[in-house]
Amino acid sequence: MEELARESISLLASASSRCRLDPAGPRLGSVGAVFIMLKSALGAGLLNFPWAFQRAGGVRSAVSMELISLVFLTSGLIILGYSSSVSGGGTYQAVVKRLCGPAIGQLCEVCFVFNLFMISVAFLVIVNDQLEKLCDSLYELVSGSPRSELEYHVYTDHRLALLLLCAVLILPLSVSREISIQKYISVLGTLASTYLTISIIVKYHTRPAVPVHMAPLFSSGSGSWASAFSVIPTICFGFQCHEASIAIYSNMEDRRLSHWVCVSVAAMIICFIIYSLTGVYGYLTFGKQVEADVLMSYPSHDVLMLVARLLFGVSIITIYPIIVLLGRSVIQDPLLSWWRRCGGAAEKERSESHSRYALTVAWILVTLLIAVFVPDISKVIGIIGGISAFFIFIFPGLCLVFAVRSEPVSCRTRVFLTVWGVVTLICGAFIFCQSTTVAVLQLLGKI
Repeated sequence: MEELARESISLLASASSRCRLDPAGPRLGSVGAVFIMLKSALGAGLLNFPWAFQRAGGVRSAVSMELISLVFLTSGLIILGYSSSVSGGGTYQAVVKRLCGPAIGQLCEVCFVFNLFMISVAFLVIVNDQLEKLCDSLYELVSGSPRSELEYHVYTDHRLALLLLCAVLILPLSVSREISIQKYISVLGTLASTYLTISIIVKYHTRPAVPVHMAPLFSSGSGSWASAFSVIPTICFGFQCHEASIAIYSNMEDRRLSHWVCVSVAAMIICFIIYSLTGVYGYLTFGKQVEADVLMSYPSHDVLMLVARLLFGVSIITIYPIIVLLGRSVIQDPLLSWWRRCGGAAEKERSESHSRYALTVAWILVTLLIAVFVPDISKVIGIIGGISAFFIFIFPGLCLVFAVRSEPVSCRTRVFLTVWGVVTLICGAFIFCQSTTVAVLQLLGKI
């Protein structure tokens, strides 16, 4: 995500530099910063929000949890901007390592790689879901028979289609040392998210006069806190742009903390509106019958949603190689440093090539195997939401606690900020333990 943010920053900044000459290099304005944060946050998590609203017991409890979470989400962004200004670090990992020490910095890198790995799994699960619907559409088109009469054919096997897609398209895109294609088409993720939200609203208002699965607007479901809390992993996954926030902040023209607060609040409010509209209208359309991937709830022959599937599929195929590059680089860099000390330049070049190919193939193969056997996207998002708690709550809380120790602030301010950092840390630890435990048990079929 940091690489995607930096590339977006360089593109916007290079455009602005044509209009002015800045000896310190082009910088990022407020609108550009908000846009890149939205680009980092809006994505595959949108598909799971209607199902999360259903799990939470209805619109009222789900939106309430969103609003509560929004306080901590925005607070995490502000803390990271403050921590970056204190430490001088330009990336998430660098800031954590400088403020919290090398041990916590290494933990941050491990969480970063695992989070990217699970995001890769989620992406392939989504592609697999969309391929299933597209294969159904293909069968209906070729045979003229409805999906209920579907018989097995090679061209209707979505798992085989996913394997071919990984081998023919994703692997060649991912194995390169540098991935420049994303600078031109990574905006597809934002376009797909916006189109999906609009489509869901349109489909709700054009539904039959007496919908079969009508859900009351303020349904409370079981009414328990456990039900309401089940939406938290989806919120963490959906609103997660914190890894990219430091790269965005360090490239801004105006790096005053008050200005960063305005940028963070604006980005989170826009995300809240888009995610809430999708969750509300998707839930109201299908009620308790909504699928974990909301696109799976719509018929395979629905043209409006067919376009949404294609947009999401293409955006994921173009973003997936970036995720592989980021995760691979964190694993590969220490190996290359060790080989550099042990061998010459020629040996280092061969080692780089061999390790890059091996890591890429292994990454894609393992994520593909997991994606094929995972029942639905909600199970994966539960794990990602738990891991996201590290980047949204735990690491920002630790950074705040360590940062205020060396800053010249009043005793009352230091105590307040330290207490808030500890509260954020405790909330993150609870979310991680609860969400990850539930997600793992669901994957194992225990609950």
